[in-house]
Amino acid sequence: MGDIQPFLDALDRGGYRLTGPRRAVAGLIAERNGHFSAADLVTDARHDGAEVGRATIFRVLELFAELRVVERIDLPSGAHAYVGCAPEHHHHVVCSRCGRSQEVHDLGIGAIADEVARSTGFHVDGHRLELWGICPTCLLADGSGAPVRSSSRLRGS
Repeated sequence: MGDIQPFLDALDRGGYRLTGPRRAVAGLIAERNGHFSAADLVTDARHDGAEVGRATIFRVLELFAELRVVERIDLPSGAHAYVGCAPEHHHHVVCSRCGRSQEVHDLGIGAIADEVARSTGFHVDGHRLELWGICPTCLLADGSGAPVRSSSRLRGS
């Protein structure tokens, strides 16, 4: 099983009780590699024999998102998923083939948000950036060995 301690610590910091269902969902998330949906966790719970229902999984996911130990991400397909992550400000780069994700810490986006606030007069409360591409493992697996390049044409909303 993966490390559920970050989830337990977040519950404690937030003043929430550690219940059996919360521990079970934390364990399901910790076992995941890459992004996942609530439906994936429901399937995992049934397969593992965990006594946690669909509605509970959705509620615990919402709580973990509020505590910032999971984050909802939008996928290139338009669907959304979740990733387990550190409760500090960061962004994600997501492999559009295998779903592997990696946290990317601020590389200047904060300064851009500050400039947008200054130039528009808005008080910017937050921002989110998600990058999609093909991870090094998938590049090697398809035999292309293509170099990793950035694109100036990013899909955005």
